[in-house]
Amino acid sequence: MKKQAEAKDPANMRRGYTTGACATAATKAALLSLITGSSPPEVEILLPIGERVSFPIEKAALSDESAVCSVIKDAGDDPDATHGAEIVSTVAWASEEGVHLDGGTGVGRVTKPGLSVPVGEAAINPIPRKMLNQVVTETLGELEEERGVRVVISVPEGEEIAKKTLNERLGIVGGISILGTRGIVVPFSTSAYRASVVQAISVARANGCSHLVLTTGGSSEKHAMKMFPELPEEAFIQMGDFVGFALKHAKRLGAEKVTLVGMMGKFSKVAQGVMMVHSKSAPVDFGFLAKVAEEVGAPPDLLDEVRGANTATHAGQLMEEAGFQEYFTTLSRYVCHQAHRHVGGGIRVETVLVKMKGELLGRAGMD
Repeated sequence: MKKQAEAKDPANMRRGYTTGACATAATKAALLSLITGSSPPEVEILLPIGERVSFPIEKAALSDESAVCSVIKDAGDDPDATHGAEIVSTVAWASEEGVHLDGGTGVGRVTKPGLSVPVGEAAINPIPRKMLNQVVTETLGELEEERGVRVVISVPEGEEIAKKTLNERLGIVGGISILGTRGIVVPFSTSAYRASVVQAISVARANGCSHLVLTTGGSSEKHAMKMFPELPEEAFIQMGDFVGFALKHAKRLGAEKVTLVGMMGKFSKVAQGVMMVHSKSAPVDFGFLAKVAEEVGAPPDLLDEVRGANTATHAGQLMEEAGFQEYFTTLSRYVCHQAHRHVGGGIRVETVLVKMKGELLGRAGMD
């Protein structure tokens, strides 16, 4: 019998490096190849966090006009869609001074406003752009070269990898983004997920979406899209566990209405006032769920069953089987109230409670 792998302690997980850091290393190697006529086996670059790190060069090719080097993206223990991707930099001399940066095959191009890169440009984010410019300038400076340089970053499998991301919804077409603010990938980083939520809200608002639909995951989003077929795809944002965070940024960026769509497990916590609904953030308060059941007229024996339920979903099943549909409308009102309180008002909030297969359980709104 095969032994099951033990879960790693997050503190012992191996960190990785961003696509931006890999692109920078590949660019330095390619530029050195172009200058010296010989490709280095590895290069060292300075990360935005102040660390110097060496990257092995995977492939190298040199011609009279250009040099091509690549680095394999290592995301460490993070389940990153780009882990193992080959990040390629093609460097050539340019007739005009300065660094001329663009994206090639597998690097997406921005087609919608709201991102940190202007429409029409390659999806290479500001910090990676800064890293790439700096490494070219520093490398030329060390070798006392004053020439223009053209850099094209490409990812051969980028278009296929992008299908596993939300890039197309954000208006990034044709491949992945070259990302990274620190140069490193921290396994299961919540900051990276929060940044993606803010980015999605920014794109939605920049494209005129005043009504945003925030969902806890893929299943609830699929159901939400069926409920609101009139809304564009950008309006649907997977907030994950970060309910309060997403609400505050929706308000900050000027949304007029937010609809929260989710299931009993997470939304029973929001109804209690818990705005970060990860399974470890706070337990389900079955006393609270019983209190709501009492408000809608549940008898004492049913209240005892709700208090002793295994999960919030189980508590909901007990109430549904007993015919108390108003229970879910009342819970939805509680969610709206807590969301409204959390952001200090100033935005319309609607809550939709659904079951796993998409059936509507409850719905309520609050101005």
